[in-house]
Amino acid sequence: MSKEIPYKIYLPESELPNQWYNVRADMKNKPAPLLNPATHKPATLEELSQVFCTELAKQELDENDAYIDIPQEIQDFYKMYRPAPLVRAYCLEKALDTPAKIYYKFEGNNTSGSHKLNSAIAQAYYAKKQGLKGVTTETGAGQWGTALSMACSYMHLDCKVYMVKVSYEQKPFRREVMRTYGASVTPSPSDTTEIGRKILKEFPGTNGSLGCAISEAVEVATHTEGYRYVLGSVLNQVLLHQSIIGLETMKACDMYDIKPDVIIGCAGGGSNLGGLISPFMGRKLRGEADYQFIAVEPASCPSLTRGAFAYDFCDTGKVCPLQKMYTLGSGFMPSPNHAGGLRYHGMSSILSQLYHDGLMEARSVEQTSVFDAATKFARVEGILPAPESSHAIRVAIDEALKCKETGEEKTILFGLTGTGYFDMYAYEKFNDGKMSDYIPTDEEIAASLANLPKID
Repeated sequence: MSKEIPYKIYLPESELPNQWYNVRADMKNKPAPLLNPATHKPATLEELSQVFCTELAKQELDENDAYIDIPQEIQDFYKMYRPAPLVRAYCLEKALDTPAKIYYKFEGNNTSGSHKLNSAIAQAYYAKKQGLKGVTTETGAGQWGTALSMACSYMHLDCKVYMVKVSYEQKPFRREVMRTYGASVTPSPSDTTEIGRKILKEFPGTNGSLGCAISEAVEVATHTEGYRYVLGSVLNQVLLHQSIIGLETMKACDMYDIKPDVIIGCAGGGSNLGGLISPFMGRKLRGEADYQFIAVEPASCPSLTRGAFAYDFCDTGKVCPLQKMYTLGSGFMPSPNHAGGLRYHGMSSILSQLYHDGLMEARSVEQTSVFDAATKFARVEGILPAPESSHAIRVAIDEALKCKETGEEKTILFGLTGTGYFDMYAYEKFNDGKMSDYIPTDEEIAASLANLPKID
């Protein structure tokens, strides 16, 4: 018999995970290896260690160890804000008049306001352990940059952030939080790097993209002694660290006999979606349970739903390793929508392979419908969600309304990755009726994909 479900489920501290889960260990078809951009040969540990911290490079390449110990120092840091609650959305269920049960894992209960801190502290820890002076990174909406600046402050590391220009202008308060934690923040593309100047010449007046910001951050890291580059999404190591989300969620579900039918997450590079679904996907891969997984991406940057599954550069400047993924092309410049954290041309190689193998599905949604869902959620659940998270809310509501039509009593679980209190410019546009939708044409996407690198 099922237990009575409280509004919020918190794991006891003694039940917090002490290992991360590596879903690649259970994947029959492993993600294709990263390739050296110069030789097109699989990238070695030595090569990756020129860009990333050595321990993180090892995690990037590890596809055999299902569980990797979380260092005690990181576990202690996690205890400042974890466990994150698994929340039953009773009020949303009532508002929708649906027989579905809706749950969300809320990752916004920390100073950075999002799930990004889970990997930021891990990457800062390994950088400090290696004896580095500092790290460089990119940020879109600013959640990753905020999390990393907080983690670097804690670890006494310098932090250089390249923030996508449109987000730098739209989200000044997020920028100021980073600076408060001691980080330097530069709008990207900038004239402070060779790659930035090249991009500005090729795309004058551009609003930037995560691909641009990555290129600049990598250039600075590889040309500055004592620095390495860290990334907030896409990479295998990041999905590994973010598995803390899914591990906590799965334990909480097991405690109360909750069996999700549908698991939903927003998808840009894949960090939060991968983190939420990985342990559940492991059960599916091992034949222990079955779930419907849905990745939700913006219609303005639809890498899974309209991209190609191919090797591509992870950055616009073409200096990073090549990754086989669903991509719109490294030169694709997304429209300046308000979900800055999802404005990336490609998708995690892990999630791309799982999608390619038919183990999860993907949907794209338009910006105005996303903010409509965000507003509905805020009015009944009392949390103002981040634009990125609101993509998952949109499809969770859609699925719940389908249950209303069919009478099915499905259990829906989605990731609420962060809060939107620094996104009021976007909410203002929506509330004033000035928000618009942009969907790239087939011709635009085809032109970008025509420039994919030729890999033998």
